Amino acid sequence: MLDLNDHHYFVHAVDHGGFTAASRALGLPKSTISRRVIELESRLGVRLIERTSRSFVMTDVGRAFYRHAKAMLIEAEAAEDVVTSLLAEPTGTVRMTCSFGMARFVSGLISNFLTAYPKVNLVQYTTNKNVDLIEEGFDIGLRGHSTPLPDSSLVQRRLAETPWQVFAAPTYLAVEGTPLEPADIAQLATLALGTGTDNLSWQFMRDDQTVVVPIRPRFQGSDMESLKDAAIAGHGVVSLPAYFAQQEVISGTLEPVLADWVTQRARISLLIPPRRSQLPSVRALIDFLVAEYPKLLARGVANQPAAS
Repeated sequence: MLDLNDHHYFVHAVDHGGFTAASRALGLPKSTISRRVIELESRLGVRLIERTSRSFVMTDVGRAFYRHAKAMLIEAEAAEDVVTSLLAEPTGTVRMTCSFGMARFVSGLISNFLTAYPKVNLVQYTTNKNVDLIEEGFDIGLRGHSTPLPDSSLVQRRLAETPWQVFAAPTYLAVEGTPLEPADIAQLATLALGTGTDNLSWQFMRDDQTVVVPIRPRFQGSDMESLKDAAIAGHGVVSLPAYFAQQEVISGTLEPVLADWVTQRARISLLIPPRRSQLPSVRALIDFLVAEYPKLLARGVANQPAAS
């Protein structure tokens, strides 16, 4: 029968260069350690250590056995450390990065998290650029994306689906008219994400239907907040992630256009460097966002008018 204690005594005897030194390190009689190693050799049917009154040398088999026994004990200690850390109260600092729009949307969640975990400090770095989480030392990245993220060593956790839709100010629609089908968008001023000049179009999707509509942007930019502000001011229609216009729809400064069509099928994902998720503070934030983010989206959807 496998007895890890015997492996433990053997490894310590080797690490300390003999039974006497190992007995002092472990606080056990020398005879106990020597006897357990002899019993291990007997059970294996091999000699692991050549020992005399003047020497303590591993055999070839002993060296091979030592490498595996040492690795096994290291993994056993790591397993206990993981359990201990998971049971510990979350404490310390978590570094998270997300876009400006995402930061505004989750601000309430972050406040609730800090209340729930008073010993956790949070550093939130806000940027619209993709950050190398490992290189720059972040624990979590919160990202919206409409195409699969590239394969990497990062752990990916999907939080929620979040479609893109078209929005406009009620005042703009009162003057220009409300589009009844995607093709009508071509006649309206558009506010478009990006700065390109070729093949400008929006793709509208509903069930298995796809309609591509050419657009003539009145305003283009790489900042969604600026595009949203221009839409609120009545300068045209804009395509944005639904969550990003959630508060404006609730307040009535924007309203969905062609609400049963989407222009992108996007999702929100968490990215976590390997092993960081084992830290209690990081695990606490991950679990909190996984549980609460979909609820935040659902509250916004519940407040939006139903599609006609």
